[in-house]
Amino acid sequence: MKKTIKVPIKEAEKLRLKLLNNGKLDPQRKIKLIEEGERFLEIPVTDDVKGFDTYEQKDAVYYNKWNSLKDILKDSVKGSELRLLPSGWHIIGDIIVITIDPAIEHMKKKIAEAMLKMYPSCNTVVRDLGIKGQYRLPQREILTGNNTETINKENGCLFKLDVTKVMFSKGNLHEKKLMSNIGDNETIVDMFAGIGYFTIPMAVHTNPEKIIAIELNPDSYEYLRENISLNHVEDIVEALNGDCAQLTPEGIADRVIMGYVGTTHHYLQYGIRSIKKSGGMLHYHETTPESLIFERPVARIKEAARIEGRHIEVTECRKVKKYSPGVWHVAVDTRIT
Repeated sequence: MKKTIKVPIKEAEKLRLKLLNNGKLDPQRKIKLIEEGERFLEIPVTDDVKGFDTYEQKDAVYYNKWNSLKDILKDSVKGSELRLLPSGWHIIGDIIVITIDPAIEHMKKKIAEAMLKMYPSCNTVVRDLGIKGQYRLPQREILTGNNTETINKENGCLFKLDVTKVMFSKGNLHEKKLMSNIGDNETIVDMFAGIGYFTIPMAVHTNPEKIIAIELNPDSYEYLRENISLNHVEDIVEALNGDCAQLTPEGIADRVIMGYVGTTHHYLQYGIRSIKKSGGMLHYHETTPESLIFERPVARIKEAARIEGRHIEVTECRKVKKYSPGVWHVAVDTRIT
């Protein structure tokens, strides 16, 4: 959906700057003047804007003449290869991250050059080759450009990162927004904090008393520290570099976030142990076969709580996104007492 909002001209510039700052202004479509008795500006957006009705934009005007990668390459690529062209990609700051079918490996440079025509504000294109190892390191090939460090604006927060060194998931925006609306006056422990995916939105948008953010990967930890500074939340967030099994504090948290997927269940006891004896919330993430979609994560939380002599009340189970064929990334919110 090509989302847009209608704004009175006298309010438009102030709102445009606000949307630009929080990453909701669509940089690919032009702002249009419309007249309906009064004069308005139609501002293209990437997400809903509080206080405005969002609707589908008709006759969108783009800053370039191409609406798709196929439009650019259709005259220089044969039909069988045209069907294999990527249909989706991620834009992180001013860097494009794209997956390319091995069958059109020979076209990767041409595809990268076409991507920069579509997105002239970007300067680098990298190919996504998956993730590897305990640190979930991104495997990426630079196709064009040489700048792999960028600052991504999302939900009013700034995230600095190197796309060849740390992961940044654009697909978890809904989950990040959920986390940015909770935690008022609370002490929070963010296990597996990464570069601050959940820590930064919570620190920026709510009013937590303190967040302890723990990250094992030294590269992610350094960017976590930079992002704490970039977002001016040094008085709220304490960053720790090391293993959650050793660094997770006991009995201090009103809320614990376990946002990593993979071996997260091995750390459930540490997360539960961190919650105050008077009780608190656990936000647990896991990748789960579709046949066990919520059964397995809930059972794992129950067993870890039993070992720790605690009780649980599951308050919500959510599908976050499809992880792989037959496997879902899910989140389970649980009150621990």
